[in-house]
Order: sequence, then C-alpha cells, then structure tokens
Amino acid sequence: PCSPRQRSLVGTFAVDRVGPWRYTFAGWIDGFATWFHGLTKKMAADQDVTMDLLIGADLVEQAAHTAADRDVLWYWVHRLRSAAVGVAADVLASDLPTMMARSPDRRLTSLCPQIWPVWVDRAKARYSTWYELFPRSCGEPGHHGTFADCAKQLPYLANLGFDVLYLPPIHPIGTTFRKGKNNTLTAAPEDVGVPWGIGSAEGGHKAIHPQLGTLADFRALQAKAATSGIEIALDVAFQCSPDHPYVQSHPQWFRHRPDGTIQYAENPPKKYQDIYPIDFETDDWENLWAELLSVMEYWVQQGVKIFRVDNPHTKAFPFWEWAIAEIHRRDREVLFLSEAFTRPKLMYRLAKLGFTQSYTYFTWRNTKWELENYFTELTQSPVREFFRPNLWPNTPDILPEALQKGGEPAFKLRVALAATLGASYGIYGPAYELCENRPIAEGKEEYGHSEKYEIKAWDWQSPHSIARWIAALNRIRREHPALHRNESLRFHAIDNEQLLAYTKQTDDLGDVILVVANLDPFANQAGWLDLPLESLGVDPYRPYQVHDLLAHTHYDWYGGRNYVELNPHHQPVHVFHVVSSPGHG
Repeated sequence: PCSPRQRSLVGTFAVDRVGPWRYTFAGWIDGFATWFHGLTKKMAADQDVTMDLLIGADLVEQAAHTAADRDVLWYWVHRLRSAAVGVAADVLASDLPTMMARSPDRRLTSLCPQIWPVWVDRAKARYSTWYELFPRSCGEPGHHGTFADCAKQLPYLANLGFDVLYLPPIHPIGTTFRKGKNNTLTAAPEDVGVPWGIGSAEGGHKAIHPQLGTLADFRALQAKAATSGIEIALDVAFQCSPDHPYVQSHPQWFRHRPDGTIQYAENPPKKYQDIYPIDFETDDWENLWAELLSVMEYWVQQGVKIFRVDNPHTKAFPFWEWAIAEIHRRDREVLFLSEAFTRPKLMYRLAKLGFTQSYTYFTWRNTKWELENYFTELTQSPVREFFRPNLWPNTPDILPEALQKGGEPAFKLRVALAATLGASYGIYGPAYELCENRPIAEGKEEYGHSEKYEIKAWDWQSPHSIARWIAALNRIRREHPALHRNESLRFHAIDNEQLLAYTKQTDDLGDVILVVANLDPFANQAGWLDLPLESLGVDPYRPYQVHDLLAHTHYDWYGGRNYVELNPHHQPVHVFHVVSSPGHG
C-alpha cells in the first residue's frame, strides 16, 4: 500500500525469505477518494451536493458487486441515492472511505515498465559481532597452534559474546622470499611466514596448512563453534606466493616483467616480494574466473557461510559481481565482508555489486565532528540502503594512533563506540582486549612484533585485560534490539567538544539506548546534554529514568537538559537504557 507524503508516494512490502526479489509499481486514479475530497470541500462551503451524492452512489455500487463488505456498501448506495437530509454529513463521519479503499477500481491501472531487483540477506548480515584471531597462536608457548587448540578458545569467545570467529588464511604458506619477524626481508629457519602468502608444494587455496590440522579438524572446529553460537568466517585472498601451484600450472594468470620474471606486489614504497598478485586482465580470464569461483565453492561445500574478502577493490569488479551471484545461486545464505580501504565511491560500488558488509573509515574517525559527519552519511543518506558498515577499531594491519597513545581508556572507548554505533563490529584479538599498543616505530600504524609474521604467546587470562568490559558491551548488544540496526542513529547536542552523545531506538520506541562518550582518554569531561524527549517516547513534563547498563546505576532525570560527567580512567562511556518513568529498568 502507498500513503501520500507531501507530493510523493511511499510504498512498502514485506519480505519473508532470503534471496532475490523483484518489485515494480502500479498506479491508478482513486475515483472514490477524489469524490470524497470534493464532497468534503463543498460541505465546508455549504454548497448543494445533491448531484454529488448520486455520483458517489454510482462509485460505491461499482465496488459493491465484488467487495467483501458488499452488504454495507449496498446500504450506502441506497442512502446516497436517497439524497436525504443529513446523508452527506453521515458519509463524512463514516468509515466508508476505508471500505472503499479495500476494493479500488483498477481497470485503468498503469504499470511501471521498470522492474527493480532486491537481494534479501539473512539476519546476520545486519547484526553480527566478529572476533579475529590467528589459530597458530592458540597453542602452547613455543608450539604452532592447531585447529584443536583454537577450539579450546571457543568458550572464551562465547563468554565475550562474539558470534563470528574470523580466521586469516588457513592455507599452506610459501617459503620463497618469505618475510621474517617485523617484516624483515630475510626469514630465519624458524620463521612461520605471512598467512596471506598463500601456496606451497603442499597446496594452494583449497588446501590447509599442515601444522593447523586436516580438513576433518577444520570441520570439527566448525561443529564445536556452532554449539557455542559462533560461525567461522574464512579469509579469501586471491593472491599467491611464488610457490603456489598456480605459478607453475598457469603462469599466464600473472603479470610478467620485461626480464621474464613475475611482477610481485607493490604499494610504493612498500614491496611484497613474497606475494604475486593475480592478473585479472589476462587473456585466459574465463578459466581464471572459473578457478577462483571454484575456490569459494569448495569452502562453501565445507560449510563456510561467511567470507572476509581481502582487498576486493584491487580485483576486477565484474568478477565479483559474477562470482557473488554464482555463489548465491547455489547458497543464498553466504555472506561477504569487503576489506576495501579505498575511496568511498569504490567501497559503495562493491556493496552494490553484492558485498554484504564492508570495513569502514571508523578506524580513523576520532573527533566529535568526524564521527558525527561520517556516521550521519552512513546511516541517514541513501548510502544506508545498500552499504552495511562493519566497524573495526583495530586489525592485524592497523594499530591506529588513538590506541597507541590513549592507553586502556582509549581501548575501552573505541570498542564501545564500535559496539554501539554499528550493528556489526569486530576486533582483532587478543591483542585488543590486552591493550597491545606498541607500534613498530613512532608514527607507524603497524604493530611491533606483528602477529602477521610470528607466533605469539598471549596471556589470555591477564589481569590487565578489558575482556569483561567487552563482554558487558556484547551482552548489552544482545539484550537491546535498538542496537541491532543503524537507521535510527541520531546525534544530540552536548556543550563539550570532547563529549559525543547519540541514541538508537526501535521503531515502536519500546527500546531506547542513549550513549554518551568521553572522547578524551586523558581527562574528565563534563557537559549539559539536550535530548528531544518526545521523539524518544518520553513525556517531557514527567520525570524519567536512565539506567547505566555498564555501571548498573540508575539516574532520575527531568526534562531534556541534563548534566553528564565522565572519568575516562573509571568509565569513559555511559550506555543508558532510557525508560519513561522511574521504577521500570
């Protein structure tokens, strides 16, 4: 059904299954509504409406032949034709317009020739909580971890409240030009290499690194994760080490330099001698596409339903559009996370091509102005119709300056922002909850002694961990449906540039969450907050209560203007549940 809004029409329809949908528009003139509108105006002007009543009778009679309300409609036909005194007033006060709207005259319907496609994803596309870890660091100190070791961490992840476990590439790693610790060019014999340097004599993208385990071990990890409500997401990185079987069997899939050698990956001034990018401009592109599609199909057959795709913006866009559609033709529940830190238009284009979610620039948005403007674009502009953000305060590649210098308060702040600004977010751990903040060098965003190049021995039970803080945030997310979507996000005025305030709410206002964050990790900040109470379903003339879901405290407020103060070393963020009156938390 459509409803008038200013001079346009808005239509809605419900979807009840995952997969492709198509829709179009049909329109017709509502003769009865037009007549009723005219009758209303003439009655207000005290004009004679005798002839109008007879015209109305004809319109109602036409509907009465087929309408479910035919008996009532025939009653009105006779009354209108009687043109008795008071009939017109009775019509205006009746529910006749509602009954007639149920039986419109569509004989002169105009059908829009254009048909629009819509893809409907499963619920996890909209709301998900990700944790990235390296399985090889899950073993005993000094030993290469396995899938079985990784499975031992599942209760920990479940207690933290994560529902997606994302694994970096699990394939054999090449040895030619293997990087050493801290990305040194020469690897020591014991160096394990970078998981993104995929391929060796032991296999390529369909093989498993032998030190991680077997395919059966991987399936066992999936099964155990599922019992904890956790899905396994795999990394799709379409690039090869010099030792990948493709290099020998399909050299035409790589770009060759004038001296005959294969061009390794570069992002000047960085060089990646251990990585060969795939040449999507090869003349043999059809066979290349088919093979890469078969990689994703293989892992879907092994039960993988979520892929994190490495740098999709550096591959051919038509390939992704085709490959994602092909995967969805076989399994509609597969989700794709785009890891494309590139120009916004390219990120949005990838979303339109079929990517379910995308990394964002949240990682580098720190000030009040930056956060308000960026998230207003993501949630209130047309972008929200096709682009689903997944917020990451850190990744194995990115240790942002805010985390390097802000200490524990910054780690608590940034994960709280990610968990509440976005319906989907993730962290790279346990580096995050252990507040690992040492860069490789001053002014660099690379982790010192990065886990990309070595096996780490993490103290998962460190007393300095902020795991309890993260678990509390994820519990709040689970319990409050207002945080399961992004469309309702609204920022609110607060008279301090170091304080950020915003709300999220369900459509029926049954759940309203207010977040106030201290963006300064070093000092107390305070200010006066102004809330539009009526838009939050709160009576502005009655007291109401806000329940701090992190501190388990209650505050009685009155009116839209209230005082807030936050000590970053104690609690850098309030996550309030707003209730209409005291005593209802």
